[in-house]
Amino acid sequence: MSDDEHHFESSESGASKTYPQQAGNIRKGGHIVIKGRPCKVVEVSTSKTGKHGHAKCHFVAIDIFNAKKLEDIVPSSHNCDVPHVNRVDYQLIDISEDGFVSLLTDSGGTKDDLKLPTDDALAAQMRSGFEEGKDVVVSVMSSMGEEQICAVKEVGGGK
Repeated sequence: MSDDEHHFESSESGASKTYPQQAGNIRKGGHIVIKGRPCKVVEVSTSKTGKHGHAKCHFVAIDIFNAKKLEDIVPSSHNCDVPHVNRVDYQLIDISEDGFVSLLTDSGGTKDDLKLPTDDALAAQMRSGFEEGKDVVVSVMSSMGEEQICAVKEVGGGK
């Protein structure tokens, strides 16, 4: 066997994108992975155990990035994947013509790989605050390798 036969995929930080949690312990307001998408749970109902078998948990959840409603039914004793969801605030520096935003990180660097949010109200709020010269802080939610601007705050006055 030669060395070039082995090829291992590497992950960004070595951290897993999800962690297991028993279905019966996932509550409304928590997160769950349904059909490979990170979702926020909006409704949980548990059926009683049948003659042969397990109690089942019925999850209704909303995708945290595209707001689509997804449902899943899982035996309560089985494990479900729960996504690691991070939320970080950045200050808005610039909005480019092609819809990308420039954000200032805590370390003083810039983050230039995010587009304006697909939510028109959020995008309009970012543009108006930026054009008026206000300090605009955006919250970026990241999970399972995806990132999206999810909230906008205007801080302090302007010019």
